[in-house]
Amino acid sequence: MLAESLHHILLSAPLFLLIAVGYAAAKLAKWPPGAADFMSKFVFYIPLPALLFSTMSRFSALPPVDFRLLIAFFGSCIVVFFIGRLVSWKLFGLDGVSQSVFGVGCIFSNNVFLGIPLAKATLGEAALPSVSLIVAFNALILWTLVTVSVEWSLHGSLSLRGFAKMAKGVLTNPIVMAIAAGLAFDASGLALPAVLAAPIGMLAQSASPMALVVLGMGLAKFGFVAGWREGSAIAAFKLAVQPLVVWGLARLLGLPALETQVIVMLASIAVGFNVYLMANQFRKMEGAVASATVLSTLFAAVTTPVAIALAH
Repeated sequence: MLAESLHHILLSAPLFLLIAVGYAAAKLAKWPPGAADFMSKFVFYIPLPALLFSTMSRFSALPPVDFRLLIAFFGSCIVVFFIGRLVSWKLFGLDGVSQSVFGVGCIFSNNVFLGIPLAKATLGEAALPSVSLIVAFNALILWTLVTVSVEWSLHGSLSLRGFAKMAKGVLTNPIVMAIAAGLAFDASGLALPAVLAAPIGMLAQSASPMALVVLGMGLAKFGFVAGWREGSAIAAFKLAVQPLVVWGLARLLGLPALETQVIVMLASIAVGFNVYLMANQFRKMEGAVASATVLSTLFAAVTTPVAIALAH
C-alpha cells in the first residue's frame, strides 16, 4: 500500500508543480491585475470544453460507466453537507447562511481545473467518462443544495427567481454544454472531419497543463490567515471526511474499482473556486473559504494520491 501511495504521489507531483509554476508567475512576474481572471476564463471556455467534447464524442467506444457512481458521490455530498452545517453551528456558532457556505465548502471539489488533469494522469483516459458525468451534474446539484439551504435560512421558504438564475447559469456553463454536445455527437454516429478534429485535439492536449497553471495563478490572489480556523475545518472535511463517506457508499453499492477510485479522487481534491463565488455572493465566510481553498490545495498534493491508492 505504501508503494502504491508513493507511486500515485510521483504521478501527480508534476501536476502540483505546474500549480506552483502558476502561483510563482502570478506572485513574481509583473502580470496585469486581471491576467489570472482572463487566463482562467480562456481555459474554462476553450481548452477544457475541447477536451471534454473530444472525450464524450467517443463515449460509446470507451469502457462502460457504472451510473451508480452518481448515487455514491452525490449521496456523500448531501450527508457531508449537513454534517458540516451541524459542526459549524456547534463549533463556531455560525448563522444559517454561513453554515450553508461552510457545508458546501466541505463538498464542492475543484473538479474542472484539478480533477480532470489528475484523473487523466493517475487513472488514465478510461477514467474521463466517469469524471465527466460527475462534472456534468456537479454544479446543478450542489448549487441547488446551497441555494435551498440559504433561501430557507433567510426566508423559511424557497425563491423561484433564485432557482431560475441558478438553472440558467448551469445550463449555459461551457463545461456542461461541451459534455452534452459531445454525447449528442456520439449518438449521431457521425465522424468528426479531420479539419475540425485536429484543432480540437490540439486544444484538448493543452487543457490539463494550462488548467493547472491557471489554478496556481488563481491561488495567488488568496491568503490563508483570515478565517483560518473555519478554513482549516473546511479543508479537513474536504480532504478526509468526504472521501471516507464516498468510499463507504461505493463499497455499499458494490461499485467497480475504477469508478470507486474516480469518485474517491474527486471527493478528496481541493475546495473549488465556485465556493468562493458563493461566499462572495452571499457576503459570508469569504476569508474562511479563501483559506480553505489554499490549504486544501497544498495538502491535496499528498492526501489525494494516498486516497486514490487506498481506494484501490
